[in-house]
Order: sequence, then C-alpha cells, then structure tokens
Amino acid sequence: MLSKNLQAFISKKKPNVELLKEEIDFAKKVQIIDDMVIEKNDSSLFSGAYVERSHKETEELIAEEAENFLDQPVSYLKNHISEFLYIESERFSVVGADSICLEIDDVFGTYEAMLGLKLQKKHEKSIKDYLKSTLNEEGKFSLLFSQTDGLWDFNFALNGVKGFTEEMTIGEACKLIYLYLFKLVETVEENK
Repeated sequence: MLSKNLQAFISKKKPNVELLKEEIDFAKKVQIIDDMVIEKNDSSLFSGAYVERSHKETEELIAEEAENFLDQPVSYLKNHISEFLYIESERFSVVGADSICLEIDDVFGTYEAMLGLKLQKKHEKSIKDYLKSTLNEEGKFSLLFSQTDGLWDFNFALNGVKGFTEEMTIGEACKLIYLYLFKLVETVEENK
C-alpha cells in the first residue's frame, strides 16, 4: 500500500516532486524513484491543507482557516481547549489517512491525534507492536477496527512521539504525525 500510494503521489506531483528524506529513502529502497527528486524537510509540505476549527462538544464549525494557520504554535490548542482542528492534506493519503484531527485530551491534558487508518485488520499485531515500541510513557493510544468502513479508528497522544514539543507549530506537528504514520505503515508492510 505505501509504495503504491507514494508512487501515485509522486506521479501526481511530477515534475516538481518534493519529498521528505524518509520518503526518498523508502522510495529508493522499493525502486519507485530515481535521484531527480528534491528533498524538502519542512512543514511547508502541508501548504494547501484544508483546516477547520470546530467545537469539541457540538462539532459545530467555528471557522475555516487559511494556510498560514499552520504557523500557529500547537499550544494554540491548550489556549482553546474547547476546540479541535480538522486537517486534510493530500499528503496524508500516502499513509492511508484522509485527514487528521488534533485536540487536547480533557482528562490527561495531552495533545491527541485522531484519524482513520486504511490498513487491513490482519495487521493488528504489527500495528500494536510498533505503537508499543515507539511511543514513550506519555504515548497512550486507542486502536479499534471498524468493520463498517474497513478503517482503524486510531487515536494517539502526540506527547508520546519522539520529537514532540509544545513549541512546535501546527504544521510541524502535522509533519511529525505524518512521519510517524509513514514509519508505522512501512514497518507493517515489512512485517507481512
């Protein structure tokens, strides 16, 4: 799935393909690119993302935000605890997600990433093994397979991901989530 999705993403973006180092390494490993790809290693890779702010309790839309909203510090969520962010980016499709939601968990005070992940149910053990081995002690997660839509309902504390800080921007948090999911899917595929 990952190689197919990444190849589709690259084909769509040619000739101006900009990939993260991790994407380039993987693409070379599975032989889907040559050396003519530009490495881009910043959160601007999520430019063009669609961003909404909504109320947690009612899910009522507060506002659609412009692209520069991703430059806000992720701590914005702590200062607006009743809100959650909904973020769509075509880049998320590479890892089998359409979008992510970000919010502060009311009970634990952690930054939560929530998404639907397109991986088959048979990969449950590999997914859980990866999560347990890579998330630190703050890395609580919830993983539930939905037979209805064939997606994993996946929530995890961003605080548990190596490299997370409250000083990062929302765009940098998106990049961190994306790279975490990228390595998760890559590991699951390697363990087939």
